[in-house]
Amino acid sequence: MSLKRLTVRSVIASAAAAAMVATVVSVGAAAPASAAPVTGGTLYFYTHSEQFPNIDPQRNYTGRDIAFFNSYVYRNLVSYKPVAGSAGSSLVGDLATNTGVPSNSAKDWTFTLRSGITWEDGSAITCADVKYGISRTFATEAYTEGPTYAIAMFKIAKLADGSSAYKGPYVKTGQDLYDKAVVCSKDGKTITFHLNRTVGDFNYAMTYPSFSPVKKSKDTGDKYDMRPFSDGPYKIQKYKINDEMILVRNAKWNKASDPFRTPYPDQIIVKFGMDEDVRDMITMKDSIPNGINMDGLQPANNIAFFENPKNASRRANVYDPYTSYLAANNSAGHLDCLDVRKAIFFAFDNQSLINLSGGSTYYGQPGDSPVKPVLGLDYAPTTGNIHDAAWKIEGNAVEAKKYLEKAKVSCPDAYARATDPAQGISYVRTDTATSKKVAVIVKAAMDAAGIVVKFDYVPSGSYNGQLENYAKKYDLIGSGWGADWANASTVIPELWGEGCCNYTSNKDTAAYPAFIKKVNLALVELDRNKQAKMWKELAQYGMDQYWYIRTVFSKTQETWGSKVGGVFYWEPQGNFGFGALYVKP
Repeated sequence: MSLKRLTVRSVIASAAAAAMVATVVSVGAAAPASAAPVTGGTLYFYTHSEQFPNIDPQRNYTGRDIAFFNSYVYRNLVSYKPVAGSAGSSLVGDLATNTGVPSNSAKDWTFTLRSGITWEDGSAITCADVKYGISRTFATEAYTEGPTYAIAMFKIAKLADGSSAYKGPYVKTGQDLYDKAVVCSKDGKTITFHLNRTVGDFNYAMTYPSFSPVKKSKDTGDKYDMRPFSDGPYKIQKYKINDEMILVRNAKWNKASDPFRTPYPDQIIVKFGMDEDVRDMITMKDSIPNGINMDGLQPANNIAFFENPKNASRRANVYDPYTSYLAANNSAGHLDCLDVRKAIFFAFDNQSLINLSGGSTYYGQPGDSPVKPVLGLDYAPTTGNIHDAAWKIEGNAVEAKKYLEKAKVSCPDAYARATDPAQGISYVRTDTATSKKVAVIVKAAMDAAGIVVKFDYVPSGSYNGQLENYAKKYDLIGSGWGADWANASTVIPELWGEGCCNYTSNKDTAAYPAFIKKVNLALVELDRNKQAKMWKELAQYGMDQYWYIRTVFSKTQETWGSKVGGVFYWEPQGNFGFGALYVKP
């Protein structure tokens, strides 16, 4: 899943694997003591971003925002238990009474709906609402964001071009196929999903809002992204880009039907478009003590804040579950030359980027795959890339130039684009002060190797929602990923294959057919050890193509005000346990 936020350190980072262990590191002091929660007050969040990337449940695929809205506005059939530690990776029934009952070798899954679950207008949430909400995933003519597990897994025929024969609730082509794949019982109490293959961990997918209900009469298409109808403890009173979002209590939410949400604040306000320096000073001076910085601090301020022992009770330095990456556009007329991609890789000055963040204590470390070591069984160090004898953490301009020389012969057009001052490599970044400092470092390293790079800056709040468009336009695009649950099936196919977020444009390359054939074999492999071996081989294959110019096994820093209580790091979501937060008196 897409990264949790636009970090001040680099780009964006997402929801974690079910069995991942994220360690909260206290820098120079002990963790804050717990206290009894308090009901009431206003909880503030503030951010430089002008908006949330997406809040339509079927389109929301940013880890921070999934955790936020799953805690306050959405409900899913199944959720992660909102508690600290490894117990937070366990599943609990949410709209459903159970976590799913598999049958037919886990090709069929049935969930039983709770009684008393309601929308914000007091009407009952029905099986038809769940079925309709999920159907919106198939409306690819309208929505390009969000996970595509339903399209990949449901027992619905594929067309010659690989797309689903069902086209969603607006076009309605293939509606009968969808109705056979997703079935509500006659009494409306159960919903059954028929899958095209065995999926033993299908219930983990149910934790994502792409599988949450939408009331058909309230569906406003694209406009739903500005005002989803609530079935959680809060509803949206106001949402205005570059201004604020206000969540107020949903009077029709029924605590008896919700076994774990604990809505403490009376209202929640998110302030958008805040100047970065102002935002940082608010955090450092604790001038909004009942507030949380959604972005993190700029590097120098981050270091100062975390190294000051006075701030020990309102900070956490976290080994997060995300891998940040820089994807290369492999399409014709862009970075369609392996030698050029290798030249860019060897030229990168990773050490200066790490230094900008205050060292590996805050940055993390260079990675060798989109699969992070916390995935355990599915991770193995790759060869080449950062393990190449010629790789230097500070960059190796000499080696980069060798690959450029090779590119003169192997791909003269790509070489010309990369070295011509009138053309150059295009790189899109968020419009933040830190992004521009990063650009200075990157440009200097590329200049030393003879590579021309040009930067475009776009608003940070809409960046994540526009990744697909940016990936087609630019040569380099930064983002990040965390496994949706503890299987690299939620990483490699999603990032390099037919999943939601392949920004490499690799499908027309000579290397792709053999790759995707092996991906499809790995997806249906039931022997978990054999499957893990296949994922390791595929990670190596993709890194050998340099579909990603670089990866980072990242860390992140969280900060909060002195009157914010209930703070814990929610492992599977890779974020705050938002629902436990309260305002201290």
